[in-house]
Amino acid sequence: MTICAWCKEVACAKEDHSGKPAGCPMGQGEWLSEALAEYELTQNRAIAQVAAHTEKHGYCQWTRLQETAEFAAYAGYSKLGLAFCSGLHREARIVADFFRHKGFAVVSAICSAGGIHKETLDIKPEDRFNSTGFEAMCNPIGQAKLCNENDTDFNVVLGLCVGHDSLFFKYSKAPATVLAAKDRVLGHNPLAAVYCAHSYYAKLHK
Repeated sequence: MTICAWCKEVACAKEDHSGKPAGCPMGQGEWLSEALAEYELTQNRAIAQVAAHTEKHGYCQWTRLQETAEFAAYAGYSKLGLAFCSGLHREARIVADFFRHKGFAVVSAICSAGGIHKETLDIKPEDRFNSTGFEAMCNPIGQAKLCNENDTDFNVVLGLCVGHDSLFFKYSKAPATVLAAKDRVLGHNPLAAVYCAHSYYAKLHK
């Protein structure tokens, strides 16, 4: 078990790693040497370098939307995939137009693509919004496959449900990022519950 979330020293950010607490994962296991080996792979190293460039030049200046476009441009990507929730169809169009304006080709894939009835996956009536009629299921694997078939260089997730996003990431061949995480209660700002953890959302800890 690692303790990074509770660490007060953050020794890993210091050159000499001073103040490393008991339970620090550094020096334990093979994870670090294995990670360093993965950074030797050409694509991984390139992404890490472009991410560092984007972080340095856009930190506290660019919105997430602009940061995504700048990252993709600096990485040399030309075709972006946009996997989005049907509930954010209007937002997806704005995002797609923005990326096109920035010079990217855009492959957009809505979550209901394929029109698959939820019965196909044996989803119970009580787990549907419409228990008797047709209800299209979210199809994140299909969204990923659609992006893959169109040879996208980089995929952007906009508001996919928890779990559906997991399947999209699992099947996406291209590297992917999240533009917005779905949270209908908080206007797609999940951290609001964290920022209010000691006041209104204290109930989450009970």
